[in-house]
Amino acid sequence: MRKELLRNRLLKIAREAEKASFILASLSPEKKNAVLEAMVEALVGNKDEILKANKKDLACAQKKGLSAVFVERLTLNEKRIREMADSLKEIAKLNDPVGEVIKSWSRPNGLLISKVRVPIGVILIIYESRPNVTSDCIGLCFKSGNSVILRGGSDAIHSNRAIYRLLENVVDSAGLPKAVLHLVQMIDRKAVDVLLSLDEVIDLVMPRGGESLIKEVHDKSKIPVIKHYKGVCHAYIDDSADLPMAQRIILNAKVQRPAVCNAIETLLVSEKIARNFLPTMIESLEDAKVEIRGCAKTKGIVKNIKRATQVDWGTEYLDLILSVKVVSDVNEAIAHINHFGSNHSDMIVTQDQANAEKFLREVDSACVYVNASTRFTDGYQFGFGAEIGISTDKLHARGPMGLEELTTYKYVIRGSGQIRE
Repeated sequence: MRKELLRNRLLKIAREAEKASFILASLSPEKKNAVLEAMVEALVGNKDEILKANKKDLACAQKKGLSAVFVERLTLNEKRIREMADSLKEIAKLNDPVGEVIKSWSRPNGLLISKVRVPIGVILIIYESRPNVTSDCIGLCFKSGNSVILRGGSDAIHSNRAIYRLLENVVDSAGLPKAVLHLVQMIDRKAVDVLLSLDEVIDLVMPRGGESLIKEVHDKSKIPVIKHYKGVCHAYIDDSADLPMAQRIILNAKVQRPAVCNAIETLLVSEKIARNFLPTMIESLEDAKVEIRGCAKTKGIVKNIKRATQVDWGTEYLDLILSVKVVSDVNEAIAHINHFGSNHSDMIVTQDQANAEKFLREVDSACVYVNASTRFTDGYQFGFGAEIGISTDKLHARGPMGLEELTTYKYVIRGSGQIRE
């Protein structure tokens, strides 16, 4: 009986979100932008309330003995709240994708056919302990005309509730249905199972978090899933690379924020430059507290490092750990990435244009870089305001998902009395 009551409660929430989505889909860009600007003010003006809630989550995390990496992802401060607000402000500035005519054409019989961008409908976001995801997802879904149901991790429940209450009040004050956004505050994991069964109402689910969460959602869901999968990101240093440039990029891509999915986990180095490059590169990484796990050739150059195992090549550490492998050339680097990578973000540092183009063409990842850090794989950095996630799928979206990726399309056909013969 309890399960039936839980299903009925969540189904009611989803049906209300569905009704609200029809209202939101017809909202003018001006109205949406005014609401988003009010959300910006709500976050900035109530930052003390958000920080107070976040302190509760941090205290619980420390009491549980959760890792420093986890706590870093959970932590909010004035800078991060300002960044959350800036993301909403940038989303407001972007062109509204809803109603955009993707293409149009006429037929010999006079029919005028248009392919028009429309919202997806009701989107379910299941995520772990990054509270900024709450505001980012609300902003992007709102601007793209979608109702959103959020189910965050229990470790961030106080932070998520505080952010959600502030933004829900803005929506309510604007005279819109509160159901355009909803935070599921039940920490019972059965709630996720029920939500994933509501395919008659919810149109899309996006899991954001660790590999186990994403796999669980993918395996259980009756709703189409776009996976924000793990980031086993690579950097390949070609034999023609500018080595000082390569060192700066590697340090940024590994050390700046190691607990995020666009940080590199494996460094591949051409054997022609390995002896010149690796000693100073590894010394710089170790100075930054990075643990190195190297292949046999790497250990032959730098002795006092751990030996990498086969498991390491496919591991997303999300920590100050880096696997290092010496490869023969760009071909071996590409083969390694396509075998062990997660189709997320990979880069080459090179001055050889042919090798650069080969890498861009043959590496099968959502984002491929030449001479730039993988840390730029981010909706804000791409000019999307924020991201709903970074899709490592190939359908229907790939890479950082912004407003356009939160829409689908319909065909609009205008006639003047035509009938089919």
